[in-house]
Amino acid sequence: MKRLSISQLLQPDMVAPGTLADLPLHGLLAHGIRALVLDVDRTLLPHRGTTLPQPMQAWLERAQQTLPLHLFSNNPSRSRIGAVAAQLGVNYTTSAGKPRRGPLRRVLSELDLPSAQVAIVGDRVFTDVLAGNRLGLFTVLVKPVNPDGLPCRFDHWQKFEVKLARLAGADLP
Repeated sequence: MKRLSISQLLQPDMVAPGTLADLPLHGLLAHGIRALVLDVDRTLLPHRGTTLPQPMQAWLERAQQTLPLHLFSNNPSRSRIGAVAAQLGVNYTTSAGKPRRGPLRRVLSELDLPSAQVAIVGDRVFTDVLAGNRLGLFTVLVKPVNPDGLPCRFDHWQKFEVKLARLAGADLP
């Protein structure tokens, strides 16, 4: 695999206009995506939340009609992440240690697809985007979700990470 610069490692392939629920599935399919690896905290669930907001639930149900999904979280709570995975009927990984590559390599092996045909979707540049880019996945940055399924109005972590990524040369809106 080609060695990437720090700006390339922090550059998502796609930046969604809002949350995961605003991400156009047809856009992913047009890029040849055949499976999705999804962050959980603040991508599918609001901070400390346990219930999928209705817009997330609807988007995930549509996505499952076309693509296999795998939940991939740094969160160590097997009960919390497992409950969401069970609700969707999908596999999951907890304590992923993003941006480490090992756990993500295992998921790619399970999916049995080339990394370029798998998208990782998350709200964090320095975990989700960086992890995906290290292995050649299609990376998608979304806005963090609030309990209503709308973008969080005040997300200091994502704003901070985007500023750092820009300083490193990434072209982020």
